Amino acid sequence: MFGLEIWQFWAAVGVTFFAGFVKGAIGFAMPMIMLSAFGSFLPATTALGALILPTLLTNIQQAFRQGRREAWQSAWNFRWHIAMVVIFICVSAAFATAIPQGIMYALLGVPIVGFALWQLSGRPLKLQVDHRRRAEVVTGTIGGLYGGISGIWGPPAIVLLLSLGVDKREQVRVQGVIFLLGAIVLTVAHLFSGVLNAQTVPLSAILCIPAFLGMQLGFALQDRMDVVQFRRWTLILLVLTGLNLIRRAFDFWS
Repeated sequence: MFGLEIWQFWAAVGVTFFAGFVKGAIGFAMPMIMLSAFGSFLPATTALGALILPTLLTNIQQAFRQGRREAWQSAWNFRWHIAMVVIFICVSAAFATAIPQGIMYALLGVPIVGFALWQLSGRPLKLQVDHRRRAEVVTGTIGGLYGGISGIWGPPAIVLLLSLGVDKREQVRVQGVIFLLGAIVLTVAHLFSGVLNAQTVPLSAILCIPAFLGMQLGFALQDRMDVVQFRRWTLILLVLTGLNLIRRAFDFWS
């Protein structure tokens, strides 16, 4: 089935459902969860290809949940970050098989863990408004570079939004817009890179079903969380994301 053993296919379905649930509840981490789990039973290129269409679908849901007008306003408000993500996903996707990913994962994972733990300690980091454009450009560039290589470009955006103190509803919508545009670029880029091919496209398409179902359950949980709970779980998930990136770095070096 899609070039997989039956157990591999159903394992992929279960992982995708759970990843969709987490994304619906917190607004991110779907590619991280899918790649982490898929990597233990699927080839690397199959794992990356399989997550692309579910990521695209769920980001459409997330970005437009409050309507098109709100989504476009969010895109304009964070246009510098989004532009850098789009540009540098295109740049780095062509080098997905050539760049030493272990070093890249470590350089991203360590500061993410440090930032999230600092925030959880009760000492929030706030960006000054006059530095916002610079922060958007830097975080967008970093996110784009990693996105083209690994399919994960979310953590720098989360760091930016938490630092700016964006409220829960807008944060989730902005994440959806940023991730959606990145997902579109990633999809196109990997149609040319060969990651999306005759084997991975059908698998990725069928995994959109559990992703959609998980997302709906996650939305229901998100709506019941207050701002403090949402922020705490966002930071905890950010710590886990960073630790996972560090783990992947050690996997490449071992």
